[in-house]
Amino acid sequence: MADTDIEEAVTRALEDAPERNFRETVDLAINLRDIDLNDPSNRIDESVVLPSGTGQETTIVVFAEGETAVRAEDVADDVLDGDDLEDLGDDSDAAKDLADATNFFVAEASMMQDIGRYLGTVLGPRGKMPTPLQPDDDVVETVNRMKNTVQVRSGDRRTFHTRVGAEDMSAEDIADNIDVIIRRLHGDLEKGPLNVDSIYVKTTMGPAVEVA
Repeated sequence: MADTDIEEAVTRALEDAPERNFRETVDLAINLRDIDLNDPSNRIDESVVLPSGTGQETTIVVFAEGETAVRAEDVADDVLDGDDLEDLGDDSDAAKDLADATNFFVAEASMMQDIGRYLGTVLGPRGKMPTPLQPDDDVVETVNRMKNTVQVRSGDRRTFHTRVGAEDMSAEDIADNIDVIIRRLHGDLEKGPLNVDSIYVKTTMGPAVEVA
């Protein structure tokens, strides 16, 4: 459970947001300090499962065959087999469109080598290489978990953003999501909280409110 300071900041951000005719997201802006992000080992690159969900529809595509493919059809937005993969390898525009329209990819581990060969140049730079599905993994459980997952990625920038919810979620639920991200962040950074300059929460069009 998040502390009251985080929840109060979220409440202010939601209350101060002007009325819009669309459903706004709630985002976290993270500012780092005293860290060399030119060194890739210092960069933040995490998939974080939000306890209260993302508040959005998450598009997930699974590369699989056989029984795994059949089971994936119940939960994934699309299921592609080896032939589909080859076709995408021959059509870079279609591959780019798929990459841009998909939040996460999951693939049977046995297909990862071919995915790297056919789609590595498209998915790699976008940070969307598939999560490998091992033989003992449950594809349904994996996909459902990823529906509540966000990417927290700094790249070489000290200021970066990630989604933590939507405006129609409760302040308590959004605060719980923020708390999980902050804890993960502190665990990843060399100096923990000392590497964090400031953290703000805001709706898409609303003012930023400092969280930490």
